[in-house]
Amino acid sequence: MEFDYLVFIGRFEPFHNGHAAVARLALSRARKLIFLVGSADTPRSLRNPWTVAERAVMIQAALDGHTDRLLIRPLRDHLYNEAQWIANVQRQVAEALRNDGAAADAKVGLIGMDKDASSYYLREFPQWPLVDVQHTATLSATELRRYLFEAGDVDFHGALLMLRGNVPAPVYDMLEAFRKSAPAYGQLVAEYRFIEQYKAAWKDAPYAPTFVTTDAVVVHSGHVLLVRRRSEPGKGLWALPGGFVGQEQSLLDSCLRELREETRLKIPLPVLKGSLKGQQVFDHPDRSQRGRTITHGFHFEFPAGDLPPVRGGDDADKARWIPVSEALDMGPQLFEDHLHILEYFLGRG
Repeated sequence: MEFDYLVFIGRFEPFHNGHAAVARLALSRARKLIFLVGSADTPRSLRNPWTVAERAVMIQAALDGHTDRLLIRPLRDHLYNEAQWIANVQRQVAEALRNDGAAADAKVGLIGMDKDASSYYLREFPQWPLVDVQHTATLSATELRRYLFEAGDVDFHGALLMLRGNVPAPVYDMLEAFRKSAPAYGQLVAEYRFIEQYKAAWKDAPYAPTFVTTDAVVVHSGHVLLVRRRSEPGKGLWALPGGFVGQEQSLLDSCLRELREETRLKIPLPVLKGSLKGQQVFDHPDRSQRGRTITHGFHFEFPAGDLPPVRGGDDADKARWIPVSEALDMGPQLFEDHLHILEYFLGRG
């Protein structure tokens, strides 16, 4: 074999025929294949409908007969800290090799398809020779998710046929089981329809709109203030208090207005403004399914004292002070990129 190990990085949402073709090529050139399954610490969403464990089952089922040669590990996103993400990739590969008892001189390579700008990461690891795979004729994972969420609507059978023709048979069976019996599927379909209607409202705009929002990171006595979302998108997820910028308001004033509306926090505005510790723009292109949405985060810090009473209001059905350590471990329960925003301000990003 040319390699002892090849590393395959992806989200695999879902694992489709193109992924399977890359994996089979990798297994023909390496003794073992390390899958790094991305977006490992995110809630279910239209972009990431399946957990790492579910995607691992897809991979193993699609590559039945080779499971003893597969090493599957989770890979967290770090949207606003590329160095952290690169370090995490290196760490996960090192741990996979160590757990597998790899020799010190094991030859490791990276395999992937340099298809567009999203494949830039393939050039971030010069220590691993790159096996650049040619494009495979298959629908993208984005298109397949769209067909999955549209199944049951206008062209029910057509959507299922598109899925069946572009994913390995065991994966199709899993998608069908997910569609028919998983409670999460119904909520994702509701969110998909909401997003489609939301985007339709802007379809006649002369150019794609860019939305501006604010989010408040309020830390008090070792706790951070979070709200639970009342409706789509992200219904039921916890989030930072925030919302869209008012036409006649500054960014900070919009942030303070949303904070009061969603939490009923009674701290006087001059005290809040005086506790402002920092602010930052968060603008990852994929941070919101609603479209291009740039948020301005404001960090307010109160080092000590009793926690002020709060209660949900407006778009939030609950508001709660949550210990910082607990909030930083709530990735699968936090809306959009709010974990990354918390990590940026609280020093773990």
